[in-house]
Amino acid sequence: MMVLLRGPDPSREDSAMACGSTKLWNGEATWFCCGNSWGPCATTGGGACGTCRSSALHAAWPNASKACWDITRPDLCGEDIPRRGCGSEMKVRHDCSGASVCVTVTDCGPRTRSFCSESTCCDGVCRTNRVIDLTPAAFSAIGSLSSGTLPVSIFE
Repeated sequence: MMVLLRGPDPSREDSAMACGSTKLWNGEATWFCCGNSWGPCATTGGGACGTCRSSALHAAWPNASKACWDITRPDLCGEDIPRRGCGSEMKVRHDCSGASVCVTVTDCGPRTRSFCSESTCCDGVCRTNRVIDLTPAAFSAIGSLSSGTLPVSIFE
């Protein structure tokens, strides 16, 4: 089911976008493919916002809209994630390496309810529940795609 969300133009790829320092959430980050074929990704749809691209610093957020929330249901995992729609900008920081990347929300996801209590750890730092999906470009800026998941803190 594709849910098209309308909002500001999130097609910017530059890393100079405004990223905040106010803590928003903690959890697991995973990666996903969207848009044209790039790196490990075949061509797929443009995401819920219609502008998602694997080659850009984009992300999927589980509460990008009411329709998105109804699909992802992070509340079933105890996550009361705030609404942030298409075009919202966030800084995602790897909790072990400290590497960070600024991303723009361009899709709905991950389906948090399917991964309740899943945990990702490194260096004794653990985060639980998938709360953000990053494009391969964004994920590889802070970690290795082969790791699949990373413990992260999210800021706005």
